[in-house]
Amino acid sequence: MSPFLLTRTLPVDATDAALRADVLHGLTRHPKTLPPKWFYDAHGSELFEEITRLPEYYPTRAEREILVARAPEIAAASGAKTLIELGSGSSEKTRHLLDALPGLHSYVPVDVSESALRGAAEALLVERPDLSVHALIADFTGELVLPDTPGPRLVAFLGGTIGNLLPDERAVFLKSVRSLLSPGDALLLGTDLVKDEEVLVAAYDDAAGVTAAFNKNVLTVVDRELGADFDPADFDHVALWDRRQEWIEMRLRARRALTVKIPALDLVVPFEAGEGLRTEVSAKFRKEGIRGEHATAGLRLTQWWTDSADRFALSLATAV
Repeated sequence: MSPFLLTRTLPVDATDAALRADVLHGLTRHPKTLPPKWFYDAHGSELFEEITRLPEYYPTRAEREILVARAPEIAAASGAKTLIELGSGSSEKTRHLLDALPGLHSYVPVDVSESALRGAAEALLVERPDLSVHALIADFTGELVLPDTPGPRLVAFLGGTIGNLLPDERAVFLKSVRSLLSPGDALLLGTDLVKDEEVLVAAYDDAAGVTAAFNKNVLTVVDRELGADFDPADFDHVALWDRRQEWIEMRLRARRALTVKIPALDLVVPFEAGEGLRTEVSAKFRKEGIRGEHATAGLRLTQWWTDSADRFALSLATAV
């Protein structure tokens, strides 16, 4: 069996330190915020998998449609010998690319979860014993040091996750990706597209209430990890379309005036009745906007694929 290597670039206590910093910063500012990455404990990940199967939530199906239909074109355009996936998770969608890259030598999944990386690698190596897998336990929004693997390399950032970054954060991220690319390398980026407001809001506020439970799960995470006394029942799930920013904003809105204690931070957080806690932005994009953000980062958009309903796009970009 081909070797599996795992490199940790994050300290073992990095997750706890990051949570403490994010909660302290986010709950002492106005408006209050928490980053969406804290949705994803084991239960949150299960809820998100359920969300991807809901009739209202189109992005996962739309992106999969593109990957199934266009993977051979993506493979031919990139000629990749190494596939690097940022925020790889279970690596499920990546299989379409792996199948289409017959000359692939190495796969480098990057994720903060060691268990997700190990589970995905074990499954992949059973299916593809000739593949070399070098997993990185790392935060893709930080400075990455990639292993020495053969080029050309294709860096994949799928799922529309880039939409969770604010514009300034996106600019920093794209420049950091550009710094990883050598001549001949490329970035494959998944982006959700601007569309009808009703379709967008429904995708983040489903009739079954799964997204509401997913949103409130961030409070459960803070309670468990930091000893807080949030009661999810004290908050309503809210999903709004911001026309000016062209993003969906998810919030938790306090049903009444209340105070939350977070002993691990020696912090007391007051909420007014109706006050919102922003937990996610999910930006939606237009082709020319993507082209412009790429150009600012030193990237050139070379290929653009959408699903049959023009809901989602995969784009390929190379270093200028």
